Amino acid sequence: MGTLKAGDVILLTTAASVQFLRPIFVRVIRELPERHTYDGWVWIEGYQLNAAGDAVARRELYVLRAGVRLQALPVLPTRPAKRRRESARVG
Repeated sequence: MGTLKAGDVILLTTAASVQFLRPIFVRVIRELPERHTYDGWVWIEGYQLNAAGDAVARRELYVLRAGVRLQALPVLPTRPAKRRRESARVG
């Protein structure tokens, strides 16, 4: 895998680091190459995503590059938004 680019969506599991017992999706802001790491590891900055694909937290993560998986966001069925009805004035 090459350098991660802004906008990439990745899945992080225990293959990337033991801290991800519960897998998370992250939208990459940037890779942080100025931080020196062990061979095969990388610092990334990104937004943790919820099940709907919305950013819920900004994170800096230290991960094993070989464990990072590029992903498309999962598509979950959503309920249509409820419409607010305006009351009509009579009279």
